[in-house]
Amino acid sequence: MSGSAAPLPEHAAHSYFHPPYITLAHLFHAPRLWGFPSRVLSSYQFQYVVEGAAEYTIEGRAIATRRGDLIYHAPAQAHGVRTFPDEKYVCISILFDFGGVPYPVEELLRPDRYVGNFAGHAVEQLLTRLIARYHQPGLANHAACQGLLMQMLSEVADYKQEQASQTTEQQKIKTKMVLIRNHIADHYDRDIKHAELEALSGLSRNYIIVKFRKAFGMTPFEYLTRVRIERAKELGILTNMSIGEIALRVGYADVHTFGRMFKRKTGASFSQFCSAMVT
Repeated sequence: MSGSAAPLPEHAAHSYFHPPYITLAHLFHAPRLWGFPSRVLSSYQFQYVVEGAAEYTIEGRAIATRRGDLIYHAPAQAHGVRTFPDEKYVCISILFDFGGVPYPVEELLRPDRYVGNFAGHAVEQLLTRLIARYHQPGLANHAACQGLLMQMLSEVADYKQEQASQTTEQQKIKTKMVLIRNHIADHYDRDIKHAELEALSGLSRNYIIVKFRKAFGMTPFEYLTRVRIERAKELGILTNMSIGEIALRVGYADVHTFGRMFKRKTGASFSQFCSAMVT
């Protein structure tokens, strides 16, 4: 590929008056066994894992991604992806470019295509807000999307700088927090105890709570509740299971305990939430 910038997609030119040009922003639910061996794009692309798992191959390097992981591809960079037979994959995908402006994206994000884990982080919130505004018409929404993207780039750059300055010991602790988070996400449907997390990480209960909150903005069991709520919402929308069956599926033996938890955390009863989704 030559050093010249990729041509600006025609529809982006009509939507935006200046860079960054956002050509795609959506929540993608991958079909079963979805994937492709290799492709290149003319834009930058963010892929953020909302749920499930997938393995990306970027210029020969395999990167396993799970909930909260963010990766990016550069223009003309060969990459492929595969999902797993027993796991769904839901991701936020953002395509953008700067047209003929030599904006230093690579300098901000650094060479490693795995950016980091942003579950519960401001970056996750910015991504969610961006895809919501992207599908709304009007210049105000276009401007909001551009602002959110630039804020996200700034947040990611700050995160990468912080990571680079961490000591080896701090990096080990963060890795253990990710291990705990993934363990909770994989076993949300059963009664997880603090002792189990201590045995998994080799750290004390109080230390885990402090470091997990610092890494993800919540305690391990607040995260467990969040995962259960999101899974319950999905089951309520996509299946015909009863409230009792859903409560049991997400780790609550007592449907009343589940109902109180759901209303306390969301402000609506589970039946109200399901009714609102149907209408």
